Amino acid sequence: MEKRWKLLEAATPEVESLHQKLGISRSICKILVQRGIRDYEAARAFFRPSLDQLHDPMLMKDMDKAVSRIMKAMKSREKILVFGDYDVDGTTAVASMYQFLLQVYESDRLDFYIPHRYKEGYGVSKNGIDYAAETGVTLIISLDCGIKSTDLVAYALELGIEFIICDHHQPDPVLPPATAILNPKQLDCPYPYKELCGCGVGFKLITALSRHIGLSDEYYLCYLDLVATAIAADIVPVTGENRVLSYFGLKKVNEHPSPGIKALIDLAGLSGQPLQANSLIFVIAPRVNAAGRMDDAKIAVQLFIEKDPEKLKGFANLLHSHNDDRKEADLLITEEALAMIIADQQYTGRKSTMVFQPHWHKGVVGIVASRLIDRYYRPTIVLTQSGDIVAGSARSVAGFNLYEAIHACREHLIGYGGHFAAAGMTLEPEKVEAFRSKFEEVVSANITEEQLVPELLIDAEVQFSELKPAFHNIIRQMEPFGPENTKPLWLARNVRNNGWSRVVKETHIKFTLIQGNITFSGIGFNLAKKFPLLQKDAPVDIVFTLEENDWNGNKQLQLKVVDLRAG
Repeated sequence: MEKRWKLLEAATPEVESLHQKLGISRSICKILVQRGIRDYEAARAFFRPSLDQLHDPMLMKDMDKAVSRIMKAMKSREKILVFGDYDVDGTTAVASMYQFLLQVYESDRLDFYIPHRYKEGYGVSKNGIDYAAETGVTLIISLDCGIKSTDLVAYALELGIEFIICDHHQPDPVLPPATAILNPKQLDCPYPYKELCGCGVGFKLITALSRHIGLSDEYYLCYLDLVATAIAADIVPVTGENRVLSYFGLKKVNEHPSPGIKALIDLAGLSGQPLQANSLIFVIAPRVNAAGRMDDAKIAVQLFIEKDPEKLKGFANLLHSHNDDRKEADLLITEEALAMIIADQQYTGRKSTMVFQPHWHKGVVGIVASRLIDRYYRPTIVLTQSGDIVAGSARSVAGFNLYEAIHACREHLIGYGGHFAAAGMTLEPEKVEAFRSKFEEVVSANITEEQLVPELLIDAEVQFSELKPAFHNIIRQMEPFGPENTKPLWLARNVRNNGWSRVVKETHIKFTLIQGNITFSGIGFNLAKKFPLLQKDAPVDIVFTLEENDWNGNKQLQLKVVDLRAG
């Protein structure tokens, strides 16, 4: 698939000023300026994260109310229910809060609840509130959900159950009647950092409670590996406070992970290897998410709170098995969906993709939608059937507001929800074709041709002569990478094949490239179709990330080529 290249810019005077202050590569200084780091102090805070950079949790609106209400509940021996969503953010948040409360409160006065993905759906559920009422709960602490649950929180109040909501999703104008709402995105919340994930908001509440009770810092810092996992999985910006939490969370993952995280690392065969944010995203998070996708997300919480080694191993094996099932379902459904698209000529001229089979597993349709975008790059919906209702997940392309497009099709839907880039919906089986037509009509009317071509945002241009170990060491210090602090993507112009580049495994290119008198090797996955460009004995431009290859203790810099074109 062809891609648009966009080389990002930065003001030359600012880049030069930072270069003089830091004495590091202008190319790296350009990236720092692009990311809002324009002076020595900002650079020092960025490159040398400190726990002192974390904000006082009491700055968050309603934090005093939340702490006071929990302390009152413990003093009165009320029963507390910790409630969270079924994804990584929700389950890590519940595990953190539940374990903390176990350290300071009576275990028989505590419980946790994760709604079943398919029986109850996202967020606070009526089933969960009814369970709370039946078991004598009078206070629910909801994590990663609740900000949209105005009616359900009111229902709980009627039953004598109060709510403390810890959420990070965008609030509506009318807020739930909760005792306290912790969400930095509230318009009148003075908390300085707005991009915490749900587990991050819960972590701030744990911090505030620890300090109120007079406990040592370790009582809340021990959950940093779970917080880092949630940040990585929930795709929130890795800036400001999230960067600090991720940095120290990864440090804990590598030095002394909690038993549940360690069990997953061991099962994945990564023990003893240095793990980065990508390890959390591609190794830990899928196994945690698989619990809710394939069965019951409560298993993930049980893994994180379990202390018995044998039971821990059992829960980890179960998650590992669910993830294998998820991968198999994902692969089979993707193959079926691609075959449907190829067989149907009508897809050729469409600006959107919608596929439907009643037997597809609901837990992986969102993943399949992302896979289809990787192939066809257009707004995509994958539908399946659950009972008498069709349900599906949608994913968007960069710059196209998917939620607004689905909102415009609401006449054909029972319900829908989501945001700019991803959404979900339910509808009646007989409405599928009408929905497909309307969605295509809306997308066609609003998407630009440019938005149908994936864009590579290139951070800076470099020469091979710059790519030295010291250069790479500075890039390493920019970790952890993630949204708004991505791994630098470099452009090198007028490089040539030295004659040793070749296609490997039919789909990839093993590069050996020369610029000036400097040669670099590298790999380009799924680029074999572009190999003829290297056979023309003409210069090419390449876009790549710089990697370190460690083979038998011999470390060498190499290029991971993302794209190439004629120079």
